[in-house]
Amino acid sequence: MDLEPYRGELVAYCYRMSGSFHEAEDLVQETMLRAWKARERYDASRASVRTWLYRIATNVCLTALEGRARRPLPSGLGAPSEDPGAPLTPAFDIPWLQPFPDARYDVDARADLRLALLAATQVLPARQRAVLVLREVLQFSAAEVAEQLGTTIAAVNSALQRARAAVAEVGDPGGIGEPDDAGAREAVRRYARAFEAADVPALVRLLTDDAVLEMPPVPLWYRGRRDYGRFMERVFQTRGTGWTVRHLGAGGEPAFAAYAPAAGGGFRLHTLQVFTVTGGRIARNVVFADPRVFEAFGLPPEISAEECAEAR
Repeated sequence: MDLEPYRGELVAYCYRMSGSFHEAEDLVQETMLRAWKARERYDASRASVRTWLYRIATNVCLTALEGRARRPLPSGLGAPSEDPGAPLTPAFDIPWLQPFPDARYDVDARADLRLALLAATQVLPARQRAVLVLREVLQFSAAEVAEQLGTTIAAVNSALQRARAAVAEVGDPGGIGEPDDAGAREAVRRYARAFEAADVPALVRLLTDDAVLEMPPVPLWYRGRRDYGRFMERVFQTRGTGWTVRHLGAGGEPAFAAYAPAAGGGFRLHTLQVFTVTGGRIARNVVFADPRVFEAFGLPPEISAEECAEAR
């Protein structure tokens, strides 16, 4: 029984459930171990290998998530800050939502790995989250999901209705569709050029009116062009100019790693920034400074000026 072809999609599923890429890989490893031990009991007449694996993965996720706090973004914890000079004090006691590194696995449905949708589904109880993902994203039938969860079709349909209503209250998932990759990535390239030039007015012109900037593990966040721009002025005043970036993909959205100029020459990794683009403008920028996120994306901590020139 070859289970490896399913690893990528199972990691994406466990990530949708847990909100953590590292945890998702661990959950899939546990799923594969359980499946290997139970391989002699697998009955092909009852379910395909894929459906059987998702049942095991769902049980692994539900057990792991029992009693766990949700993984939020800063914008899910309170009102936006109006002080661009506020202290940037990390809150390491909060299990923050993490981005999904696109280059690590070949996953088809990337639109449903986006941070905004993941943050919305994190408000759901774990079983409702499983129903929503299995039915709406992975397109399992109500009967298959009932079998995977050990419940009834009626209970699955009821849970799905409640999950849809709860997510709609947080943020309409209908607005989070498959992106126009070319248009979104071009908008981020323009943003990157302005960022590297430390051109704050140009950055602000590329934003939507109510653009959001948030920076986990720092719990504060900003909304609107004015405060976004004022905070970016603070960044360049305190960290200097002459930054460089490396473009990436995160959960189907454009992203880049931002490298600040280092005192001894070259550049040092500072943040991973993940963008949501709407109508050709930046609507959200989630800025990650967690070393574990850097590790997941395979980002070098330092790059030389020569490497930067070659990348261009």
